[in-house]
Amino acid sequence: MGHQVAYPAAADGKHHGTRFSRLDDPLLTIRRLLLAAAVFVVAALSASPSRAQSSPFAGMAGNWAGSGTVTLDDGSKERIRCRASYAVARANMTMTLTCASDAYKFELSANVVDEAGAVTGTWTEASRGVSGTLQGRGGGGNFEVVASAAGFNANILLRTAGNKQSVNMRADSQFRAASISLSK
Repeated sequence: MGHQVAYPAAADGKHHGTRFSRLDDPLLTIRRLLLAAAVFVVAALSASPSRAQSSPFAGMAGNWAGSGTVTLDDGSKERIRCRASYAVARANMTMTLTCASDAYKFELSANVVDEAGAVTGTWTEASRGVSGTLQGRGGGGNFEVVASAAGFNANILLRTAGNKQSVNMRADSQFRAASISLSK
């Protein structure tokens, strides 16, 4: 019915000179362990650059919407509705944030760049015609920056976790604070 294969029989129950006897070779075992270690190191090193190149603004890209409150210069508070948009390209981000109530509105836009955790850029608030610079630190969607212009400074804390984001601003004039919660 087919080809018959001859199997050599061992007199003492062991197959001498076959590939099975090499499994017990300690030198071969060491070589295999070294090869496995080398493959692991190469894989780990090749994964590191992609992680290093990942954007500090990762997870922020897209459109967001939500609400919050703004505290005006006279201490009164207004409920606001907000929408934000982030365009991310590696270490660069362009953002717009528009918030409004029945009596109050602000339209903030910014262009920022991250260099090793240091964030710098420019910003504009269109409804008041104010613009200035941004400086701060952060990464992974979490940033602390200062927005500055002639006669104006604001501390901005932005935290992103999954599809939730919070923006908190404290200013020294025009408006005192804003606290905003956004969702994607």
